[in-house]
Amino acid sequence: MSLVTLVSGGIDSTVMALLAKEEGVEQYPLFIDYGQLSRRREWEACRRLHARHGLPRPKRMALAGFGGLISSGLTRPHARVNEDAFLPGRNLLFLLAGAAYAREVGAGAVAIGLLDERYRVFPDQTTSFLAAAEQALVAALGDRVRVIAPLMGFSKSDTIRLARAMGVEGTYSCHAGQSDPCGTCISCRETAGALRKGGSHGRRGRKPDAEAR
Repeated sequence: MSLVTLVSGGIDSTVMALLAKEEGVEQYPLFIDYGQLSRRREWEACRRLHARHGLPRPKRMALAGFGGLISSGLTRPHARVNEDAFLPGRNLLFLLAGAAYAREVGAGAVAIGLLDERYRVFPDQTTSFLAAAEQALVAALGDRVRVIAPLMGFSKSDTIRLARAMGVEGTYSCHAGQSDPCGTCISCRETAGALRKGGSHGRRGRKPDAEAR
């Protein structure tokens, strides 16, 4: 079965795409511009990484109006990048966009790079959310589409180790959108914390083919 991979130029989604490639899963990478401050640098990193690692060229979907209207530290330069980081409906928007694109290209699943829910920050980072979203998408599209999270059994430390083993360099995931990581946003702090701790804190996750085929 083929799948749409939701990619952002960050460590998690890049590792997810590379695992799918290793398993021979046909994928259609999709980058979503939802009005995030970091969209330019994310998109540049995404294209560069996909070209470097022989991944399919990602498609870009422009949905910047969402972030332009719904306030968040991810989309407003004068908001607090940490305290106001929650963007309501972001992951549901991603999954809806991915599912619609999957229907367009004939893929049977959408893959999102969420990590182990034990480390979740927001309510849309859980297995229960993914199950409910899948049901809603099937009802909305009138067609069967699976929602999978191949890294759900991994911690950030696990993903960083995998990225290193795969030779992944030059990812970008700072929410502030600066040329150098801000060091204070949730994404920067999560990565820095994982690097300090080292080692594994999550279960070993299943590879994409166990979910998608």
